[in-house]
Amino acid sequence: MQKITPFLWFKDNAEEAIDFYLAVFRNAKLNDVVRYGDAGPGPKGSFMSGTFELEGQEFMALNGGPMFQFSPAISFFVKCETQAEIDHYWDKLLADGGRPQQCGWLQDKFGVSWQIVPTALGRFLSDPDPAKSQRAMQAMLKMVKLDLAGLQTAFDGK
Repeated sequence: MQKITPFLWFKDNAEEAIDFYLAVFRNAKLNDVVRYGDAGPGPKGSFMSGTFELEGQEFMALNGGPMFQFSPAISFFVKCETQAEIDHYWDKLLADGGRPQQCGWLQDKFGVSWQIVPTALGRFLSDPDPAKSQRAMQAMLKMVKLDLAGLQTAFDGK
């Protein structure tokens, strides 16, 4: 059992968000759904909360009303091995109203922030050769969607 589970507060579209995320991630599943009963506060039978998994990470989502909104201060970091994987998550998470941002960040149509990042970037940025890591950093800072080949070229100094 996972000890810590990210909890996502949606105004009224948590069920739609769960369905969206289940379609984006290849290794995803719905665990459970709780619907409002006679006591409310939502209409009886409407979605209250649910748990789901994306790539082995459990999440919980709630239709909690308009009191809180998502902020980029919290984001989900998606590690990608290939450019095809970067492209997949980037395109899917931007679908239907998402907004791209600098350096591999994006906000999906629900306002949730994601970072779509090649695993190689961590290796590039932590390389003991400061010239290599600086070139990779400078290349990344100029990108919106991260380009693995471009990062590798900058890192290699070509």
